[in-house]
Amino acid sequence: MFEILEADIVVLQETKIQRKDLRDDMVLVPGWDCYFSLPRVKKGYSGVVIYTRNATCAPIRAEEGITGVLCPPNSSVPFRDLPEERQIGGYPTLEQLSRSNITTEALGSEQEEDSMQPTPDAKIDASTLDSEGRCVILEFPAFVLIGVYCPAYRDESRDSFRLDFLNALDSRVRNLTKMGKSVIVTGDINISKQAIDSAHAIESIRKAVTSAEEFISSPARRVFNQLLSDGVVIGEREEGREDPVLFDVCRKFHPGRTGMYTCWDQKLNARPGNFGSRIDYVLCGLDMQGWFSDANIQEGLMGSDHCPVYVVFKDSVRHLGSETSVRDILNPPGIFKNGERQQEYSGSCILPASGRRLPEFDLDKRISIRDMFSRKPTPSSLKPETGAATMTTTHRTGAERSIPTIDDPHNLPQKVIPVTSKKPQPSPRKRSQPPSVTPFKRSKLDTPITSGASKRGQKTLKGFFKPKGVDDGEYAIPHLASAGSEASHFSSGTSGLSEETQGTSHTDSWGSSDFENDNSNKRQRGERDQSAADASPTADSVVDPIVSKEDWSKLFTKKRVPSCDGHQEPCISLTTKKPGMNHGRLFWICSRPLGPSGGKEKGTQWRCSTFIWASDWNPSPASQQ
Repeated sequence: MFEILEADIVVLQETKIQRKDLRDDMVLVPGWDCYFSLPRVKKGYSGVVIYTRNATCAPIRAEEGITGVLCPPNSSVPFRDLPEERQIGGYPTLEQLSRSNITTEALGSEQEEDSMQPTPDAKIDASTLDSEGRCVILEFPAFVLIGVYCPAYRDESRDSFRLDFLNALDSRVRNLTKMGKSVIVTGDINISKQAIDSAHAIESIRKAVTSAEEFISSPARRVFNQLLSDGVVIGEREEGREDPVLFDVCRKFHPGRTGMYTCWDQKLNARPGNFGSRIDYVLCGLDMQGWFSDANIQEGLMGSDHCPVYVVFKDSVRHLGSETSVRDILNPPGIFKNGERQQEYSGSCILPASGRRLPEFDLDKRISIRDMFSRKPTPSSLKPETGAATMTTTHRTGAERSIPTIDDPHNLPQKVIPVTSKKPQPSPRKRSQPPSVTPFKRSKLDTPITSGASKRGQKTLKGFFKPKGVDDGEYAIPHLASAGSEASHFSSGTSGLSEETQGTSHTDSWGSSDFENDNSNKRQRGERDQSAADASPTADSVVDPIVSKEDWSKLFTKKRVPSCDGHQEPCISLTTKKPGMNHGRLFWICSRPLGPSGGKEKGTQWRCSTFIWASDWNPSPASQQ
C-alpha cells in the first residue's frame, strides 16, 4: 500500500479497529513508524493513524486528542499538564470551550478560579470528546500535523457532539497559530465547504429544494468556513474567528474544478457516475502557501468509499526567513543537513506514543515460541519429586473415583484389585438406570476376564445375539467374580468383599428373567415385521420418482431475476433499511450506477426508474424454464 501511495506521511481515518486486533503488519511496518488513536469505549468505531517514513521524516512530539486531557502512555499526567518542553501546546482554554457544551472538569487547575465554572448548559466532558479516537497530533520542527476524523452528520442526537468537536478543533488550530507554529490539518472533515464540493447540494439548488445561502449557513459549515481563507461566510464573523488561518491546498491548485469529489455512497453505487462530495482535505497555514508543488485527489485508487488526497512539498521552502531543505525541518535537529542525512535512524528516534512502543509490539520484550522450547530442563535433583507428583496426578485423573492418592511411589500395590479398599459410590447417572440394563453389560465377554486391564474391551454386537440355550449365569457370576476391581463398578453394595458378592447374587436372580422377557419381545416384533414385509404394496402407494423430482425442483427453484425496463438487463436486489412499514422488504432496481444528476434517468446509460417489490414479482412459468 505504501509503495502505491508513494508518500512519506500517510494519514488514515476511520480505521475501525481495537487495540487487541492490531497485528504486526499494521504496527511493525518495515521502514515506517506509526501513531494510533483508538476509541476508548465503542468497539470497531472511528480511529485515526499516522504513518511516517523513517528515511525522510521523524516527529519530535506526538499526542492523542484535541483538548489535551488524555494522558501519554504509562503516565497519569495529561498532555496539557506536562512541562512545556514536552507538550505541543495550543490547548483550548476554558473560555473557548465554554462557547460550546463542553464541560471543564478535566482541564486541570492552571486557569483562574472564576473562569473554571462550567456553563449551565454544559453537557459533554472534554475527555468524552477525545474518547472516540478521532485525532492524532504530530509536531515536526517545520509544522504541527493534525490528523483528524470529524464526526459525520447522522441525526440530531449527534449534532451537539459534532459542533463541539469542530469548535475544539478551531480553537486548537488558532491557538497553535498564535504561538507562531505552522499548522497542517488533514483528514476526513465530513463537511462539504461549498456547493461546488457536493453533488447533492448542486442538485438540491437546481431543484429549488434549498438555496446556496441556506447551504452555506449551516452551523457546522459556518464554523469550518471561518477557518479558511477562501471560505464563504454569510454575515458577521464570530468573536475570536475574525481572521482565517488556513487555506485549502487542493482548491488553490484547482480553483474552478467541478466534480472533484473524494467520497461516494457505495450503497447507491454512485462512484461510477461521480455523484459524490468533497469532504477530505489538506488544509495548511497561511504562512505555508509557497511550500507545495502539487496537490490533487486520486479518484482512480479503489478500495474504499473515499479516495486519497495528496500534496507534494517542494525540495526547499522558506522557513524562518531563509531557504531551507524540507528534509532538514522534517526531522530532529542534526539528522539532516542541506538535505543530506547525517545520522542514521535509530531506536532513540521512536517516541513514547509510537505504536512500536506498545508492550505487545516491543521487540525487546517479546519472547518467541522457539525461546520457550529452548529452556534448560529441570535439575536432576528435582526429578524424583517431579515423577511422584506426576504419577499422583495421573492416578487422580484416570481413576479418581476408585483409586486413592498415593504419596509414596515405592508403596504401590502389586496388583490393581487390592488397591480399592472401599468401593466408590455409583454416579447419579448410573444409580438412576434401571437394573435390567446391568445383565447386558455383564454379558459382553465370551471368556473369563483376567485381572489385567489390557483385556478389557468394549461391548460388541455379539453380546446382543447370544443363543437362547446358553445359561444366563455364564454371563454374570463367573465373569464378575473374575473381574476383580471391575465388579465394584457394577455391584450394589457400598464396601467390603462380602457385600460385593451378595450384590452380585441378587443381580443374578432378576437378570435372567429380564433377559428372557426381552427375547420374547424381540420374537414378537420380528413376527410383526415379517408379516408387514410379506404384504404386497398397493397401486396407490407407488410413487413415480420422475414426477417427485419435478415437484421438488419446482419447489426449490429460485424465481427468475427481473429485467429493467430501460436496458433489459438483470436487476439487483436490495433490502429496505428505512424505518417504517416496509422495513426489511426486498426490492429489485436497475443494476446500473446513478448518473451525475443523482436521480433515475430515462434513455441514458445510467440507472433507469425500474422498481419492483420482490413480493410482487411473479414471473410466468414459461419464463422460469
